[in-house]
Amino acid sequence: MDTFLNLLTGFSALADWSVLAFMVGGFLVGTFFGAMPGLTSVLAIALLLPVTYTIDVVPALVMCASIFMAGMYSGSITATTINIPGAPSSMMTAVEGNQLMLKGQGANALGHAALGSMIGGCIGTVLLMAFMPVAAELSLLIRTPGKFSLVLFALVVIIIVDKDNIAKGVVATLLGIMIATVGIDVLQPIPRFNFGTETLVEGIDIMPLVIGAFAVSEVLTQAQSWNDPLARTLEKARGLVIRRRDFIPPMSEIRAIGLLAYLRSAFIGYGIGILPGAGGSMAAFVSYAVARSGSKKPEEYGKGSREGIAAAECANNSMCGGAFVPMLMFGIPGDPTTAIVLGVLVINGLQPGPRLLESQADLLAPMLGSLFLSALILIPLSLWLLGPYFVRIVSIPKGLLYTAIAVVALVGSYVATYSVFQMALAVLFGVLAYFMRQQNYSTVSLLLGFILGPDLEEYLRRALSLNDGNPMIFLTSPDSLFFLVLTAIFAYVILFRKPKRGPLARDG
Repeated sequence: MDTFLNLLTGFSALADWSVLAFMVGGFLVGTFFGAMPGLTSVLAIALLLPVTYTIDVVPALVMCASIFMAGMYSGSITATTINIPGAPSSMMTAVEGNQLMLKGQGANALGHAALGSMIGGCIGTVLLMAFMPVAAELSLLIRTPGKFSLVLFALVVIIIVDKDNIAKGVVATLLGIMIATVGIDVLQPIPRFNFGTETLVEGIDIMPLVIGAFAVSEVLTQAQSWNDPLARTLEKARGLVIRRRDFIPPMSEIRAIGLLAYLRSAFIGYGIGILPGAGGSMAAFVSYAVARSGSKKPEEYGKGSREGIAAAECANNSMCGGAFVPMLMFGIPGDPTTAIVLGVLVINGLQPGPRLLESQADLLAPMLGSLFLSALILIPLSLWLLGPYFVRIVSIPKGLLYTAIAVVALVGSYVATYSVFQMALAVLFGVLAYFMRQQNYSTVSLLLGFILGPDLEEYLRRALSLNDGNPMIFLTSPDSLFFLVLTAIFAYVILFRKPKRGPLARDG
Protein backbone atom coordinates (compact mmCIF):
# COMPACT_ATOMS: atom_id res chain seq x y z
CA MET A 1 0.00 0.00 0.00
CA ASP A 2 2.87 2.36 0.85
CA THR A 3 4.40 1.72 -2.56
CA PHE A 4 1.08 2.51 -4.25
CA LEU A 5 0.83 5.83 -2.36
CA ASN A 6 4.42 6.71 -3.21
CA LEU A 7 3.68 6.15 -6.89
CA LEU A 8 0.60 8.34 -6.73
CA THR A 9 2.54 11.22 -5.17
CA GLY A 10 5.19 10.86 -7.87
CA PHE A 11 2.59 11.73 -10.53
CA SER A 12 3.20 15.40 -9.69
CA ALA A 13 6.26 15.31 -11.96
CA LEU A 14 3.86 15.33 -14.93
CA ALA A 15 2.80 18.84 -13.93
CA ASP A 16 6.13 20.05 -15.32
CA TRP A 17 5.33 21.38 -18.79
CA SER A 18 8.56 20.02 -20.28
CA VAL A 19 7.85 16.49 -19.02
CA LEU A 20 4.24 16.78 -20.21
CA ALA A 21 5.51 17.85 -23.64
CA PHE A 22 7.56 14.66 -23.90
CA MET A 23 4.45 12.66 -23.02
CA VAL A 24 2.30 14.36 -25.69
CA GLY A 25 5.11 14.11 -28.23
CA GLY A 26 5.54 10.42 -27.46
CA PHE A 27 1.78 9.91 -27.78
CA LEU A 28 1.71 11.46 -31.26
CA VAL A 29 4.81 9.51 -32.37
CA GLY A 30 3.30 6.29 -31.03
CA THR A 31 0.01 6.98 -32.81
CA PHE A 32 1.76 7.52 -36.14
CA PHE A 33 4.10 4.54 -35.88
CA GLY A 34 1.37 2.24 -34.56
CA ALA A 35 -1.01 3.12 -37.40
CA MET A 36 1.53 2.56 -40.18
CA PRO A 37 1.94 -1.14 -41.13
CA GLY A 38 5.51 -2.14 -40.34
CA LEU A 39 6.22 0.92 -38.18
CA THR A 40 5.34 -0.36 -34.71
CA SER A 41 5.82 1.23 -31.29
CA VAL A 42 8.80 -1.10 -30.86
CA LEU A 43 10.49 0.53 -33.84
CA ALA A 44 9.52 4.02 -32.63
CA ILE A 45 11.18 3.54 -29.24
CA ALA A 46 14.16 1.81 -30.85
CA LEU A 47 14.71 4.75 -33.23
CA LEU A 48 14.36 7.23 -30.36
CA LEU A 49 16.66 5.26 -28.06
CA PRO A 50 19.69 7.45 -28.90
CA VAL A 51 17.65 10.48 -27.80
CA THR A 52 17.44 9.03 -24.29
CA TYR A 53 21.19 9.52 -23.91
CA THR A 54 20.75 13.28 -24.14
CA ILE A 55 17.74 13.81 -21.84
CA ASP A 56 16.95 13.09 -18.20
CA VAL A 57 15.64 9.70 -17.19
CA VAL A 58 12.15 10.95 -16.24
CA PRO A 59 11.29 12.50 -19.66
CA ALA A 60 12.80 9.45 -21.39
CA LEU A 61 10.65 6.98 -19.46
CA VAL A 62 7.56 9.18 -19.81
CA MET A 63 8.02 9.33 -23.58
CA CYS A 64 8.54 5.56 -23.85
CA ALA A 65 5.38 4.83 -21.85
CA SER A 66 3.20 7.14 -23.95
CA ILE A 67 4.58 5.66 -27.19
CA PHE A 68 3.79 2.17 -25.87
CA MET A 69 0.16 2.96 -24.98
CA ALA A 70 -0.61 5.03 -28.08
CA GLY A 71 1.09 2.55 -30.39
CA MET A 72 -0.92 -0.34 -28.97
CA TYR A 73 -4.20 1.47 -29.70
CA SER A 74 -3.37 3.08 -33.04
CA GLY A 75 -2.88 -0.24 -34.79
CA SER A 76 -6.69 -0.34 -34.82
CA ILE A 77 -6.88 2.77 -37.05
CA THR A 78 -5.75 1.20 -40.32
CA ALA A 79 -7.16 -2.14 -39.16
CA THR A 80 -10.60 -0.54 -39.17
CA THR A 81 -10.34 1.85 -42.10
CA ILE A 82 -8.50 -0.25 -44.70
CA ASN A 83 -8.36 -3.73 -43.12
CA ILE A 84 -4.60 -3.60 -42.58
CA PRO A 85 -3.62 -3.90 -38.89
CA GLY A 86 -0.92 -1.47 -37.88
CA ALA A 87 0.29 -4.11 -35.40
CA PRO A 88 -0.31 -7.85 -34.86
CA SER A 89 -2.33 -7.09 -31.71
CA SER A 90 -4.97 -5.35 -33.88
CA MET A 91 -5.80 -8.35 -36.07
CA MET A 92 -9.04 -9.16 -34.28
CA THR A 93 -10.03 -5.49 -34.47
CA ALA A 94 -9.55 -5.66 -38.24
CA VAL A 95 -11.91 -8.65 -38.40
CA GLU A 96 -14.77 -6.70 -36.81
CA GLY A 97 -13.88 -3.03 -37.33
CA ASN A 98 -13.47 -3.14 -41.08
CA GLN A 99 -16.89 -4.78 -41.45
CA LEU A 100 -18.41 -1.78 -39.66
CA MET A 101 -16.34 0.51 -41.89
CA LEU A 102 -17.85 -1.09 -44.98
CA LYS A 103 -21.30 -0.45 -43.51
CA GLY A 104 -20.50 3.25 -43.15
CA GLN A 105 -19.94 3.00 -39.39
CA GLY A 106 -16.17 3.41 -39.30
CA ALA A 107 -16.30 6.33 -36.85
CA ASN A 108 -18.37 4.23 -34.47
CA ALA A 109 -15.90 1.33 -34.74
CA LEU A 110 -12.95 3.62 -34.02
CA GLY A 111 -14.87 5.03 -31.07
CA HIS A 112 -15.40 1.59 -29.55
CA ALA A 113 -11.74 0.73 -30.16
CA ALA A 114 -10.62 3.91 -28.40
CA LEU A 115 -13.06 3.46 -25.52
CA GLY A 116 -11.99 -0.14 -24.99
CA SER A 117 -8.33 0.88 -25.19
CA MET A 118 -8.88 3.71 -22.73
CA ILE A 119 -10.67 1.50 -20.20
CA GLY A 120 -8.17 -1.33 -20.57
CA GLY A 121 -5.15 0.96 -20.42
CA CYS A 122 -6.37 2.76 -17.29
CA ILE A 123 -7.33 -0.46 -15.49
CA GLY A 124 -4.07 -2.14 -16.48
CA THR A 125 -2.03 0.76 -15.09
CA VAL A 126 -3.97 0.83 -11.81
CA LEU A 127 -3.54 -2.93 -11.43
CA LEU A 128 0.16 -2.53 -12.20
CA MET A 129 0.63 -0.05 -9.37
CA ALA A 130 -1.61 -1.82 -6.86
CA PHE A 131 -0.73 -5.47 -7.37
CA MET A 132 2.74 -5.57 -8.94
CA PRO A 133 4.42 -7.51 -6.10
CA VAL A 134 1.54 -10.00 -5.84
CA ALA A 135 1.26 -10.42 -9.62
CA ALA A 136 4.97 -11.05 -9.90
CA GLU A 137 4.77 -13.84 -7.35
CA LEU A 138 1.80 -15.43 -9.13
CA SER A 139 3.59 -15.35 -12.47
CA LEU A 140 6.45 -17.32 -10.93
CA LEU A 141 4.01 -20.13 -10.10
CA ILE A 142 3.57 -20.88 -13.81
CA ARG A 143 6.42 -23.21 -14.65
CA THR A 144 7.57 -24.53 -18.00
CA PRO A 145 4.79 -27.17 -18.42
CA GLY A 146 2.18 -24.53 -17.56
CA LYS A 147 3.60 -22.11 -20.12
CA PHE A 148 3.35 -24.81 -22.80
CA SER A 149 -0.29 -25.47 -21.90
CA LEU A 150 -1.05 -21.73 -21.92
CA VAL A 151 0.36 -21.34 -25.44
CA LEU A 152 -1.52 -24.46 -26.53
CA PHE A 153 -4.70 -22.97 -25.06
CA ALA A 154 -4.27 -19.79 -27.12
CA LEU A 155 -3.66 -21.76 -30.32
CA VAL A 156 -6.59 -24.15 -29.84
CA VAL A 157 -9.06 -21.43 -28.94
CA ILE A 158 -8.25 -19.19 -31.90
CA ILE A 159 -8.56 -22.19 -34.27
CA ILE A 160 -11.92 -23.43 -33.01
CA VAL A 161 -13.48 -19.96 -32.77
CA ASP A 162 -14.27 -20.28 -36.49
CA LYS A 163 -16.29 -23.49 -36.18
CA ASP A 164 -16.95 -23.77 -39.90
CA ASN A 165 -13.27 -23.78 -40.91
CA ILE A 166 -11.46 -25.68 -38.17
CA ALA A 167 -9.50 -27.87 -40.61
CA LYS A 168 -8.30 -24.84 -42.56
CA GLY A 169 -7.47 -23.08 -39.29
CA VAL A 170 -5.31 -26.03 -38.26
CA VAL A 171 -3.50 -26.02 -41.62
CA ALA A 172 -2.86 -22.27 -41.45
CA THR A 173 -1.60 -22.50 -37.86
CA LEU A 174 0.72 -25.41 -38.64
CA LEU A 175 2.05 -23.51 -41.65
CA GLY A 176 2.86 -20.56 -39.38
CA ILE A 177 4.63 -22.87 -36.92
CA MET A 178 6.63 -24.44 -39.78
CA ILE A 179 7.76 -21.01 -41.03
CA ALA A 180 8.87 -20.11 -37.49
CA THR A 181 11.16 -23.17 -37.32
CA VAL A 182 13.45 -21.77 -40.03
CA GLY A 183 16.73 -20.49 -38.59
CA ILE A 184 18.55 -21.22 -35.34
CA ASP A 185 17.11 -23.97 -33.12
CA VAL A 186 15.25 -22.55 -30.11
CA LEU A 187 17.39 -24.51 -27.63
CA GLN A 188 20.67 -25.21 -29.44
CA PRO A 189 22.89 -22.92 -31.56
CA ILE A 190 22.33 -25.08 -34.62
CA PRO A 191 20.82 -23.82 -37.90
CA ARG A 192 17.91 -25.79 -39.31
CA PHE A 193 15.72 -25.71 -42.43
CA ASN A 194 17.94 -23.04 -44.00
CA PHE A 195 18.31 -25.09 -47.22
CA GLY A 196 22.07 -24.61 -47.18
CA THR A 197 21.89 -20.81 -47.44
CA GLU A 198 23.44 -18.43 -44.92
CA THR A 199 20.65 -15.94 -45.49
CA LEU A 200 18.06 -18.10 -43.75
CA VAL A 201 20.31 -18.94 -40.78
CA GLU A 202 19.07 -15.81 -38.99
CA GLY A 203 15.49 -17.00 -39.43
CA ILE A 204 12.43 -15.13 -40.63
CA ASP A 205 11.50 -11.92 -38.86
CA ILE A 206 7.93 -11.27 -37.78
CA MET A 207 7.58 -7.96 -39.64
CA PRO A 208 7.87 -9.41 -43.18
CA LEU A 209 5.19 -11.94 -42.30
CA VAL A 210 2.89 -9.33 -40.75
CA ILE A 211 3.37 -6.93 -43.65
CA GLY A 212 3.05 -9.63 -46.26
CA ALA A 213 0.04 -11.41 -44.74
CA PHE A 214 -1.94 -8.23 -44.16
CA ALA A 215 -0.61 -5.27 -46.13
CA VAL A 216 0.65 -6.87 -49.36
CA SER A 217 -2.18 -9.42 -49.53
CA GLU A 218 -4.73 -6.65 -48.94
CA VAL A 219 -3.25 -4.60 -51.80
CA LEU A 220 -3.52 -7.64 -54.10
CA THR A 221 -7.07 -8.34 -52.92
CA GLN A 222 -8.12 -4.73 -53.50
CA ALA A 223 -6.54 -4.77 -56.96
CA GLN A 224 -8.61 -7.82 -57.85
CA SER A 225 -11.84 -6.43 -56.38
CA TRP A 226 -11.60 -2.99 -57.95
CA ASN A 227 -15.16 -3.04 -59.21
CA ASP A 228 -16.84 -5.69 -57.10
CA PRO A 229 -19.80 -5.01 -54.74
CA LEU A 230 -17.49 -4.75 -51.74
CA ALA A 231 -15.54 -1.97 -53.41
CA ARG A 232 -18.77 -0.13 -54.21
CA THR A 233 -19.78 -0.44 -50.57
CA LEU A 234 -16.48 1.16 -49.60
CA GLU A 235 -17.15 3.99 -52.03
CA LYS A 236 -20.41 4.68 -50.19
CA ALA A 237 -18.49 4.80 -46.91
CA ARG A 238 -16.18 7.41 -48.42
CA GLY A 239 -19.04 9.73 -49.18
CA LEU A 240 -20.43 9.87 -45.66
CA VAL A 241 -20.28 13.09 -43.68
CA ILE A 242 -18.38 12.34 -40.47
CA ARG A 243 -19.09 14.42 -37.40
CA ARG A 244 -16.87 14.42 -34.35
CA ARG A 245 -19.70 13.22 -32.15
CA ASP A 246 -20.00 10.13 -34.34
CA PHE A 247 -16.80 8.87 -32.71
CA ILE A 248 -18.39 8.79 -29.27
CA PRO A 249 -20.10 5.40 -28.81
CA PRO A 250 -23.79 5.72 -27.77
CA MET A 251 -24.57 4.71 -24.20
CA SER A 252 -27.02 2.09 -25.50
CA GLU A 253 -24.16 0.26 -27.26
CA ILE A 254 -21.86 0.58 -24.24
CA ARG A 255 -24.58 -0.86 -21.98
CA ALA A 256 -25.13 -3.69 -24.46
CA ILE A 257 -21.45 -4.62 -24.17
CA GLY A 258 -21.61 -4.29 -20.39
CA LEU A 259 -19.23 -3.09 -17.70
CA LEU A 260 -18.39 -6.66 -16.70
CA ALA A 261 -17.25 -7.40 -20.26
CA TYR A 262 -14.81 -4.48 -20.15
CA LEU A 263 -13.52 -5.54 -16.73
CA ARG A 264 -13.15 -9.17 -17.83
CA SER A 265 -11.16 -8.19 -20.91
CA ALA A 266 -8.96 -5.81 -18.89
CA PHE A 267 -8.13 -8.50 -16.33
CA ILE A 268 -7.42 -11.02 -19.11
CA GLY A 269 -5.07 -8.58 -20.82
CA TYR A 270 -3.30 -7.67 -17.61
CA GLY A 271 -2.90 -11.32 -16.59
CA ILE A 272 -1.49 -12.32 -19.97
CA GLY A 273 0.78 -9.26 -19.99
CA ILE A 274 2.44 -10.50 -16.80
CA LEU A 275 3.61 -13.65 -18.60
CA PRO A 276 6.97 -12.91 -20.25
CA GLY A 277 6.77 -12.97 -24.03
CA ALA A 278 2.97 -13.26 -24.24
CA GLY A 279 2.31 -9.77 -25.60
CA GLY A 280 -0.70 -7.90 -26.97
CA SER A 281 -1.46 -10.43 -29.71
CA MET A 282 -2.18 -13.26 -27.28
CA ALA A 283 -4.12 -10.90 -24.99
CA ALA A 284 -6.36 -9.78 -27.86
CA PHE A 285 -6.83 -13.34 -29.20
CA VAL A 286 -7.78 -14.84 -25.84
CA SER A 287 -10.04 -11.97 -24.80
CA TYR A 288 -11.81 -11.99 -28.17
CA ALA A 289 -12.36 -15.75 -27.96
CA VAL A 290 -13.68 -15.50 -24.40
CA ALA A 291 -16.07 -12.72 -25.40
CA ARG A 292 -17.32 -14.63 -28.41
CA SER A 293 -17.87 -17.87 -26.50
CA GLY A 294 -20.01 -16.11 -23.89
CA SER A 295 -21.74 -13.60 -26.15
CA LYS A 296 -25.50 -13.22 -26.37
CA LYS A 297 -25.03 -12.33 -30.04
CA PRO A 298 -22.34 -14.69 -31.39
CA GLU A 299 -23.82 -14.40 -34.87
CA GLU A 300 -22.54 -10.79 -35.07
CA TYR A 301 -18.91 -11.86 -34.77
CA GLY A 302 -17.09 -11.64 -38.07
CA LYS A 303 -19.77 -9.26 -39.36
CA GLY A 304 -18.98 -6.17 -37.30
CA SER A 305 -19.28 -6.96 -33.59
CA ARG A 306 -18.71 -3.96 -31.34
CA GLU A 307 -18.38 -6.38 -28.44
CA GLY A 308 -15.50 -8.11 -30.24
CA ILE A 309 -13.73 -4.79 -30.87
CA ALA A 310 -14.09 -3.78 -27.23
CA ALA A 311 -12.79 -7.14 -25.98
CA ALA A 312 -9.70 -7.14 -28.20
CA GLU A 313 -8.74 -3.50 -27.68
CA CYS A 314 -9.44 -3.48 -23.95
CA ALA A 315 -7.21 -6.53 -23.49
CA ASN A 316 -4.26 -5.47 -25.61
CA ASN A 317 -4.02 -2.07 -23.92
CA SER A 318 -4.45 -3.56 -20.46
CA MET A 319 -1.56 -5.83 -21.38
CA CYS A 320 0.70 -2.75 -21.34
CA GLY A 321 0.35 -2.53 -17.56
CA GLY A 322 0.89 -6.24 -17.08
CA ALA A 323 3.99 -6.30 -19.29
CA PHE A 324 5.77 -3.90 -16.94
CA VAL A 325 5.48 -6.33 -14.01
CA PRO A 326 8.16 -8.90 -15.00
CA MET A 327 10.33 -6.15 -16.51
CA LEU A 328 10.42 -3.99 -13.36
CA MET A 329 10.42 -6.83 -10.83
CA PHE A 330 12.78 -9.31 -12.48
CA GLY A 331 14.33 -7.59 -15.50
CA ILE A 332 12.38 -9.98 -17.78
CA PRO A 333 10.58 -8.03 -20.54
CA GLY A 334 6.92 -8.90 -20.94
CA ASP A 335 6.97 -7.99 -24.65
CA PRO A 336 9.35 -6.46 -27.24
CA THR A 337 8.46 -2.88 -26.30
CA THR A 338 9.24 -3.34 -22.62
CA ALA A 339 12.50 -5.00 -23.70
CA ILE A 340 13.58 -1.65 -25.16
CA VAL A 341 12.23 0.23 -22.12
CA LEU A 342 14.40 -2.08 -20.02
CA GLY A 343 17.35 -0.84 -22.06
CA VAL A 344 16.41 2.75 -21.20
CA LEU A 345 16.36 1.82 -17.50
CA VAL A 346 19.76 0.14 -17.69
CA ILE A 347 21.26 3.02 -19.67
CA ASN A 348 20.23 5.33 -16.85
CA GLY A 349 21.66 3.09 -14.14
CA LEU A 350 18.36 1.67 -12.84
CA GLN A 351 18.54 -2.00 -11.90
CA PRO A 352 15.19 -3.88 -12.06
CA GLY A 353 14.27 -5.81 -8.94
CA PRO A 354 11.85 -6.01 -6.02
CA ARG A 355 13.51 -3.01 -4.33
CA LEU A 356 13.28 -0.78 -7.39
CA LEU A 357 9.80 0.47 -6.48
CA GLU A 358 10.92 1.37 -2.98
CA SER A 359 14.18 3.07 -3.90
CA GLN A 360 13.26 4.73 -7.22
CA ALA A 361 9.54 5.44 -6.93
CA ASP A 362 10.16 9.11 -7.79
CA LEU A 363 11.56 8.06 -11.18
CA LEU A 364 9.09 5.29 -11.98
CA ALA A 365 5.93 7.16 -10.94
CA PRO A 366 6.02 9.66 -13.85
CA MET A 367 6.42 6.74 -16.28
CA LEU A 368 3.38 4.95 -14.85
CA GLY A 369 1.49 8.24 -14.75
CA SER A 370 2.27 8.73 -18.44
CA LEU A 371 0.97 5.23 -19.14
CA PHE A 372 -2.30 6.10 -17.33
CA LEU A 373 -2.77 9.56 -18.88
CA SER A 374 -1.94 8.30 -22.37
CA ALA A 375 -4.81 5.84 -22.01
CA LEU A 376 -7.10 8.50 -20.55
CA ILE A 377 -6.63 10.94 -23.44
CA LEU A 378 -7.28 8.39 -26.19
CA ILE A 379 -10.88 9.53 -26.63
CA PRO A 380 -10.39 13.33 -26.58
CA LEU A 381 -7.06 13.54 -28.40
CA SER A 382 -7.14 10.61 -30.81
CA LEU A 383 -10.80 10.70 -31.76
CA TRP A 384 -12.28 14.12 -31.13
CA LEU A 385 -9.22 15.92 -32.51
CA LEU A 386 -7.78 13.47 -35.05
CA GLY A 387 -10.66 11.02 -35.67
CA PRO A 388 -12.10 12.66 -38.80
CA TYR A 389 -8.66 12.51 -40.41
CA PHE A 390 -8.41 8.80 -39.61
CA VAL A 391 -11.65 8.02 -41.43
CA ARG A 392 -10.66 10.17 -44.40
CA ILE A 393 -7.93 7.69 -45.20
CA VAL A 394 -10.49 5.95 -47.41
CA SER A 395 -11.25 9.20 -49.27
CA ILE A 396 -7.79 9.05 -50.82
CA PRO A 397 -8.02 7.72 -54.39
CA LYS A 398 -7.77 3.97 -54.21
CA GLY A 399 -4.88 3.63 -56.64
CA LEU A 400 -2.80 6.22 -54.81
CA LEU A 401 -3.72 4.89 -51.35
CA TYR A 402 -2.81 1.26 -51.94
CA THR A 403 0.29 2.11 -53.97
CA ALA A 404 1.48 4.23 -51.05
CA ILE A 405 0.60 1.45 -48.61
CA ALA A 406 2.61 -1.06 -50.64
CA VAL A 407 5.63 1.26 -50.71
CA VAL A 408 5.42 2.15 -47.00
CA ALA A 409 4.88 -1.51 -46.06
CA LEU A 410 7.92 -2.71 -48.00
CA VAL A 411 10.07 0.13 -46.70
CA GLY A 412 8.79 -0.68 -43.21
CA SER A 413 9.81 -4.32 -43.59
CA TYR A 414 13.28 -3.21 -44.65
CA VAL A 415 13.63 -0.67 -41.81
CA ALA A 416 12.52 -3.29 -39.29
CA THR A 417 15.23 -5.76 -40.38
CA TYR A 418 17.65 -3.82 -42.63
CA SER A 419 17.56 -6.81 -44.95
CA VAL A 420 16.61 -6.78 -48.62
CA PHE A 421 16.01 -10.51 -48.37
CA GLN A 422 13.44 -10.04 -45.57
CA MET A 423 11.76 -7.35 -47.68
CA ALA A 424 11.51 -9.84 -50.54
CA LEU A 425 10.00 -12.34 -48.10
CA ALA A 426 7.27 -9.79 -47.33
CA VAL A 427 6.27 -9.91 -51.01
CA LEU A 428 6.42 -13.73 -51.03
CA PHE A 429 4.27 -14.01 -47.90
CA GLY A 430 1.89 -11.45 -49.38
CA VAL A 431 1.31 -13.61 -52.45
CA LEU A 432 0.94 -16.70 -50.26
CA ALA A 433 -1.57 -14.95 -47.97
CA TYR A 434 -3.48 -13.66 -51.00
CA PHE A 435 -4.09 -17.21 -52.26
CA MET A 436 -4.88 -18.37 -48.72
CA ARG A 437 -7.56 -15.70 -48.41
CA GLN A 438 -9.00 -16.71 -51.76
CA GLN A 439 -9.50 -20.23 -50.36
CA ASN A 440 -10.78 -18.98 -46.99
CA TYR A 441 -7.69 -19.94 -44.98
CA SER A 442 -7.14 -17.74 -41.94
CA THR A 443 -4.12 -15.42 -42.12
CA VAL A 444 -4.73 -14.66 -38.44
CA SER A 445 -4.10 -18.33 -37.60
CA LEU A 446 -1.01 -18.26 -39.82
CA LEU A 447 0.46 -15.34 -37.91
CA LEU A 448 -0.56 -16.71 -34.53
CA GLY A 449 1.18 -19.99 -35.32
CA PHE A 450 4.30 -18.05 -36.30
CA ILE A 451 4.28 -15.91 -33.14
CA LEU A 452 3.54 -18.67 -30.66
CA GLY A 453 5.21 -21.59 -32.46
CA PRO A 454 8.71 -21.02 -31.04
CA ASP A 455 7.34 -20.72 -27.49
CA LEU A 456 5.26 -23.87 -27.96
CA GLU A 457 8.29 -25.81 -29.14
CA GLU A 458 10.64 -24.44 -26.49
CA TYR A 459 8.33 -25.10 -23.55
CA LEU A 460 7.43 -28.56 -24.89
CA ARG A 461 11.05 -29.64 -25.25
CA ARG A 462 12.12 -28.12 -21.93
CA ALA A 463 9.22 -29.76 -20.08
CA LEU A 464 9.93 -33.16 -21.61
CA SER A 465 13.63 -32.87 -20.79
CA LEU A 466 12.72 -32.18 -17.16
CA ASN A 467 10.81 -35.47 -17.00
CA ASP A 468 13.06 -37.74 -19.10
CA GLY A 469 10.75 -37.48 -22.09
CA ASN A 470 7.62 -38.51 -20.18
CA PRO A 471 4.63 -36.36 -21.30
CA MET A 472 2.78 -37.08 -18.02
CA ILE A 473 4.45 -33.97 -16.64
CA PHE A 474 1.74 -31.92 -18.36
CA LEU A 475 -0.93 -33.72 -16.31
CA THR A 476 0.94 -33.87 -13.02
CA SER A 477 1.89 -30.16 -12.97
CA PRO A 478 -1.00 -28.18 -11.44
CA ASP A 479 -0.43 -25.08 -13.58
CA SER A 480 -0.33 -27.14 -16.78
CA LEU A 481 -3.38 -29.17 -15.80
CA PHE A 482 -5.29 -25.95 -15.11
CA PHE A 483 -4.71 -24.62 -18.63
CA LEU A 484 -5.44 -28.00 -20.24
CA VAL A 485 -8.78 -28.19 -18.40
CA LEU A 486 -9.47 -24.60 -19.43
CA THR A 487 -8.76 -25.54 -23.05
CA ALA A 488 -11.21 -28.46 -22.83
CA ILE A 489 -13.89 -26.21 -21.30
CA PHE A 490 -13.51 -23.62 -24.05
CA ALA A 491 -13.59 -26.30 -26.74
CA TYR A 492 -16.83 -27.66 -25.30
CA VAL A 493 -18.42 -24.22 -24.92
CA ILE A 494 -17.48 -23.06 -28.40
CA LEU A 495 -18.06 -26.28 -30.34
CA PHE A 496 -20.90 -28.08 -28.58
CA ARG A 497 -22.85 -25.81 -26.26
CA LYS A 498 -25.73 -24.01 -27.92
CA PRO A 499 -25.95 -20.32 -26.99
CA LYS A 500 -28.91 -19.23 -24.93
CA ARG A 501 -31.48 -17.45 -27.02
CA GLY A 502 -32.86 -14.69 -24.91
CA PRO A 503 -34.69 -11.52 -25.98
CA LEU A 504 -31.43 -9.78 -26.90
CA ALA A 505 -30.37 -12.69 -29.07
CA ARG A 506 -33.65 -12.71 -30.91
CA ASP A 507 -33.24 -9.04 -31.71
CA GLY A 508 -30.04 -9.86 -33.63
